Amino acid sequence: MNTPTNSFKAGFVNIIGKPNVGKSTLLNTLIGQDLSVVNAKAQTTRHRIKAIINDTNYQIVFSDTPGIMKPAYKLHQKMLDAVDETFTDADIIMYVTEMRDTRPDEEWMEKIKMMSVPKFIVINKMDTATEPELHAAIDFWKTQNAWNEIIPISALHKFNTNLIIDKIVEYLPEGQPYFDDDKLTDRNDRFFVTEIIRERILANYQKEIPYSVEVGLESYKEEKTITKIHAVIFVARESQKAIILGHKGASIKKTATEARLKIEEFISQKVFLEVTIKVKPNWRDDDMALQRFGY
Repeated sequence: MNTPTNSFKAGFVNIIGKPNVGKSTLLNTLIGQDLSVVNAKAQTTRHRIKAIINDTNYQIVFSDTPGIMKPAYKLHQKMLDAVDETFTDADIIMYVTEMRDTRPDEEWMEKIKMMSVPKFIVINKMDTATEPELHAAIDFWKTQNAWNEIIPISALHKFNTNLIIDKIVEYLPEGQPYFDDDKLTDRNDRFFVTEIIRERILANYQKEIPYSVEVGLESYKEEKTITKIHAVIFVARESQKAIILGHKGASIKKTATEARLKIEEFISQKVFLEVTIKVKPNWRDDDMALQRFGY
């Protein structure tokens, strides 16, 4: 590693990769806080989320991004547009893969190779591999001839993740910080409230339900001792509304209660959470609806 200098360093480290390789788990591990939704289901991350690490000598601005996929709806294309954005402001590209992924998307690999910034390949889930499998994965990614650094890790078990920070600081350009040193993210509490509710839906419902749902806020009122929130769960069909509700409303009550407790922990205040469900047909292909939801 290069000898550290006294000059301040700052830059954008943009995390990309396929769905379910552990991008969000890695981000949460690196910053020491759960900002990105983590779930075993695909397409968990829908927005680009910036998270900031501040130190006396550097500021790292991470971007978590949706997984690279073949778009089936306008929603998916908007998600991919968020990934594309990361190529315009990256000081370091960090491509996250997993041990047994030896089929990179050729189009995205070409985009990465054309970038003039430092590029890391982070091979996640090394705790699931044997030593020969680990060496085989490293050897495979070396053949891509694209990487300044190849770093095997386990984000879940926090193994080798400190090495990522060390390597980032080594490659970061010198410059002034982009955000105040007390800033953790570019998103506000309202955004994370909707993400917490959506995370509980991902956890509690199966099949197509989590992918057909979006969450919006009708109101968010901060009072002295309590925050009052009215959230709306949008679904694509009436049948999905019935599933979200559950028998005599039991399912939605469970989801709302779990979400309220997590929101209270996140904002450090008591919360009154009202949740309603609305049917918005074909919202995943509706430009106006997608704009409203922040895509």
